[in-house]
Amino acid sequence: MTSSKKLTFADETLINAGLAISSEDAATAGAVGFMARALVQATLPHKKVEGNEFTRTNGSYTLSIMAPSKIGLPYGTIPRLLLAYVTREAVRTNSRVIELGESMAAFMRQLGLIRAGGPRGDITRLKDQTRRLFTSTVSLTYEGPGRMTDMGFRLADRIDMWWHAQDPEQDDQWHSTITLTEPFFREVVEGPVPIDMRALTALKRSPMALDTYIWLTYRYSYLTRPTAIPWSTLAAQFGADYSRERDFKAAFKDELHKVLTVYPDAQVEESSSGLVLKPSPPHVGKVR
Repeated sequence: MTSSKKLTFADETLINAGLAISSEDAATAGAVGFMARALVQATLPHKKVEGNEFTRTNGSYTLSIMAPSKIGLPYGTIPRLLLAYVTREAVRTNSRVIELGESMAAFMRQLGLIRAGGPRGDITRLKDQTRRLFTSTVSLTYEGPGRMTDMGFRLADRIDMWWHAQDPEQDDQWHSTITLTEPFFREVVEGPVPIDMRALTALKRSPMALDTYIWLTYRYSYLTRPTAIPWSTLAAQFGADYSRERDFKAAFKDELHKVLTVYPDAQVEESSSGLVLKPSPPHVGKVR
């Protein structure tokens, strides 16, 4: 299907990213990353949430996040990029202590963020969302026929950030680190979902696109037959910020189109009732 709609700069950037990803696999490009499986099946808030508790459900699986009331809940794209970074580093180093780079600027480059200050700049947002994310406590609950499993953990034991906002290029005298809790570290390293970090960079403007991309490559790692997923189920999993299902549906379709630009092998069919996922290769194959 073709369209006469003029491409925007963002469209062209996304298309070029998709072409680059298709031309060289993640392993060859050194772009293999990971995401904790527990945070793929249900995800963080897309937008700022009032209060200090958030819950998202995916079928029998529920994710609840609690944050200190003076700090607040994590939301948006930055916590997702942070989770991908610490998961990749934990898997790579097999250590709970995650180094955040020699300077704030170096770390921001690894996340694909722009070195800009001010209340709405990436420097301010990164510092704020790092604190929100790693002071939060996560609870995971599975309730099925004849079975109930519940587990909970804080994400980090310790955060040491020696960052100079006035001079983000300045090397830290003491390297900034995040020390993951033992339960979260075990969750991260024992069953991580392989992803392509280039895809995250291409989709970094949209938390829903990031969630959809990671979820699809996870589902395709085990999908063996076509599976229909109703819009109501997708809305519960991805669209907690939408009060009307039709609004979620329109937004999700837009973000899915972006995801398929960088992940064209994903066979997804839309219908009036939902999506049909057909067996497809995961975006990054098993690497461990």
